[in-house]
Amino acid sequence: MLQDWGAVANEISEWISDYAAKAGITTLVIGVSGGIDSAVTSTLCARTGMETIALNMPIHQDPSQFNLSNRHMEWMQSNWKNTDARTIDLTETYDAFCQELGEQQPSPLALANSRARLRMSTLYAIAASSNGIVVGTGNKVEDFGVGFFTKYGDGGVDISPIADLYKSEVYSLADALEVIQEIQDASPTDGLWDDGRTDEDQLGASYAELEWAMEEVENPSGHGHSDREKEVLERYLELNAANSHKMNPIPVFQMSGRLH
Repeated sequence: MLQDWGAVANEISEWISDYAAKAGITTLVIGVSGGIDSAVTSTLCARTGMETIALNMPIHQDPSQFNLSNRHMEWMQSNWKNTDARTIDLTETYDAFCQELGEQQPSPLALANSRARLRMSTLYAIAASSNGIVVGTGNKVEDFGVGFFTKYGDGGVDISPIADLYKSEVYSLADALEVIQEIQDASPTDGLWDDGRTDEDQLGASYAELEWAMEEVENPSGHGHSDREKEVLERYLELNAANSHKMNPIPVFQMSGRLH
């Protein structure tokens, strides 16, 4: 049966509104990166009619990503007057942070994750000043399959409207919402690296392949696998195991003899 993605979009926006109303929240705060996930999620937020603060937070950002973010925010403002689009350039803040850490010799990955955590701190500063919540942009494969997010970075959010959607489904939503075509066509990237590496470069597989692997692990088909499928399955399981600490609850020591 074909999915009515317009109806799904309405359902998600209503879900956001209902959560905010129950929590006494008046503002939705979201980071916009120029990618498909944040474009779709920010659009779903704006469609609630609630004040939606969309933040573009460049840190040595690739000009194409920065421009796509700005174009998306302009598109949001032209369609939903409740959108408050802001740009906060965190490049100097990040550079000062790196300079202070210089003698500690942090790894490139640690610094990449620090970018995401700096953005998270910025989002929460704005949310805390606006009676707001931070809205997450992770999809199902990233959040529950391979753990492709920064712990306490882009993983530090209050609600996750699209975390039960596969990447392919996010694209279907984007099409239904008429998100700017260049964003729909752009190669997915987390924007945390100066060399512009894509998500597929980092993951070693496409989102379509990882979706298949996630489904295959959860609901085995019983069919034989090609060499590439075996390779993708192995990579999926490797990432899932390595990043399980992000996806599982934090371990808590429990006192013996105490009722829990």
